[in-house]
Amino acid sequence: MSTTNLEVGIVGLPNVGKSTLFNAITKAGAEAANYPFCTIEPNVGVVEVPDSRLGVLAEMFKSKKIVPAPMRFVDIAGLVKGASKGEGLGNKFLSHIRETDAIAQVVRCFEDGNITHVEGGIDPVRDIEIINTELCLADLETLEHRQERIGKLLKAGDKKAAAEKAVIDKIAARLAEAVPARRQGLTDDELELVKDLFLLTLKPTLYVANVAEAEAGNAGANPFVQKVQEYAGAEGSEVIAVSAKLEEEIAELDDESAREFLEMAGLKEPGLNRLIKAGFKLLGLMTFLTAGEKETRAWTILMNTKAPQAAGKIHTDFERGFIRAEIVTFDDLVACGSRTAAREKGLLRSEGKDYVMQDGDVVEFLINV
Repeated sequence: MSTTNLEVGIVGLPNVGKSTLFNAITKAGAEAANYPFCTIEPNVGVVEVPDSRLGVLAEMFKSKKIVPAPMRFVDIAGLVKGASKGEGLGNKFLSHIRETDAIAQVVRCFEDGNITHVEGGIDPVRDIEIINTELCLADLETLEHRQERIGKLLKAGDKKAAAEKAVIDKIAARLAEAVPARRQGLTDDELELVKDLFLLTLKPTLYVANVAEAEAGNAGANPFVQKVQEYAGAEGSEVIAVSAKLEEEIAELDDESAREFLEMAGLKEPGLNRLIKAGFKLLGLMTFLTAGEKETRAWTILMNTKAPQAAGKIHTDFERGFIRAEIVTFDDLVACGSRTAAREKGLLRSEGKDYVMQDGDVVEFLINV
């Protein structure tokens, strides 16, 4: 799959602040209102991944422009109990999640009498489990279809089918207890056997704890947020606490006003920056950097990408004609002050076809096309 199209789907129950958060992320004006199913078709927003290294390099190389890495978020309709059986916009909701590569689940951690909660009161773990249960039921259906096919393969004497059946039976038993596949401690071999099923509950997930504006600067003290952190910790997932309402307000300000606003709210940076960076990491992405007079740019690649394939991100001919990569780490380059100084100190390296790119590598590719 092309890294340019990897997407994080923003999901949650109705009225938890998904569309408000999405507005802030993209300034795209996705409709946000106080009634369920306000968002029907998923809105897609492309945002820039915050990266302070780009400004530093642009100044060093006197670059005419800066091009940050892009990141895609999809706002998906609110889910209710029974979605897996078609309740609400169930089937549509599930098909939209299936098309994303990772999930950011927005959980309401604020009290507000003016905004109704579909379940009647604030209980973030219950809300998470409602969504997980629906995703588990959808995955169970996927496994049942697969089990029928495996039955035929077993009769035909297919040896791999027996191993796959054992794993599917094991996962299905826990899904029936509403335990998502990612919480089942599956081994690499087991995951390999079911990877082609694209299970919803195996998608990388992070939880976005949506807090009141007044709590944004000290969200860790919110007992609802603490419950979400405890839940997420058990499956090794990350929690980002933000105030969607506050982020929406910040997103409408110019840089100077936004800085003052953040200071007043006791925040070092917008919560969105943390969310975007966490989403990037969730997708297994990283960036390498190129810098020159024309532009300074962050290029998006999957972790563990080798140098020729990274070169191919710039132009397909670069991969074909790859000779070597001249690489210096961002920190070394800044410490030396220039590429020439880095070369003189032996910090500029020549790397070949087997070199695995590292986040923040500043690169010049030598090619023969």
